[in-house]
Amino acid sequence: MRTQVGIVGAGPAGLMLAHLLAREGIDCIIVERHSRAYVEARIRAGVIENWAADLLAATGAGARMQREGLVHEGIEIALHGARRRIDFKRLTGRGIMVYGQHEVVKDLIELRLASGGKIEFEVGETSVHDFDGKAPKIRYKKNGATHEIACDFIAGCDGFHGVSRPSIPKGVLTEYERIYPFGWLGILSESPPPSHELIYSYTSRGFGLYSMRSPTVSRLYLQCAPDEELSKWPDEKVWKELKTRLGPDGDKLLQEGKVLEKSVTAMRSFVVEPMQAGRLFLAGDAAHIVPPTGAKGMNLAIADVLFFSRALAEFYRSGKTALLDGYTAKCLTRVWRAQRFSWWMTSMLHLNPADSPFDRKRQFAELDYVTTSDAAAKSLAENYVGLPID
Repeated sequence: MRTQVGIVGAGPAGLMLAHLLAREGIDCIIVERHSRAYVEARIRAGVIENWAADLLAATGAGARMQREGLVHEGIEIALHGARRRIDFKRLTGRGIMVYGQHEVVKDLIELRLASGGKIEFEVGETSVHDFDGKAPKIRYKKNGATHEIACDFIAGCDGFHGVSRPSIPKGVLTEYERIYPFGWLGILSESPPPSHELIYSYTSRGFGLYSMRSPTVSRLYLQCAPDEELSKWPDEKVWKELKTRLGPDGDKLLQEGKVLEKSVTAMRSFVVEPMQAGRLFLAGDAAHIVPPTGAKGMNLAIADVLFFSRALAEFYRSGKTALLDGYTAKCLTRVWRAQRFSWWMTSMLHLNPADSPFDRKRQFAELDYVTTSDAAAKSLAENYVGLPID
């Protein structure tokens, strides 16, 4: 097979890249190790920054999001049960869209297949080759046969555990990482959320997050140990702790429902530099991971592929490589700002077992300041709704 751009991974990064390239008349093929059903059911983030929601709508990928997504104009931060609202709309003039990542994936897959675009699902033994020259290749197996895609460029959109980043020779990349001493125990529940906006709750028992996927489906999280055993958290215990961390009126606000999914997520910050080697370009989780507190993961992935699609469009129009050469620098400016914000939100809201009584007092003072000062609240708000894209 021959194409212009070979894409490894059918997550938000790979699918959005294919969508943007198709609009530029650039041919591409996506290979994905999982089935279509698996990637469409994989529950991930649900907050879309203002600019990203506008991009999905402007490029024809946001029709269902605009019908079914929830526009939020603020969040609540609870300090030991007392809730204080950060008004995004008043502070920045913008809001966010709550719409599940798996729904974005469904929409992009449907658009791609309806337009005749190619996605190879359920492939095995994927590998990338010859990206240090002008004729890169992707090889994989499917139904017992070996296949090869010859292309001009490879986009590694296959996540933190994918094959793209490890294929880059040792010594080319520098890794920056922070491992946090806590994780999130999360549930997806058939129950209405306790508020029409997200609640970030700071308590002496640990952090809690109360979010949603729709008016009838909640996504709820509890701070826990990064290696927490799910067997220690039967549904009854989870609901009791969620209500306690919500505050004195938790019993009244939080309705229980059928638990559809339960998992523990360890938390880390990770960045690799550069995000390219020859004609292999990394995007999304293949290049960087943020803790979910700041809701930046999918948004950074969309920004990466927007920059990459512009660079490819310039190359195919004029042969110029300036944007391709500057891809890493362009992406990392945004990535490190998002890392700073996500680290700050995470550090401000979670209990670190290594903290002293002084640290606890300082932490509460910071939360108090952020929720009572317009200047501090505006900084949080403009980062949360999304810094301008250029």
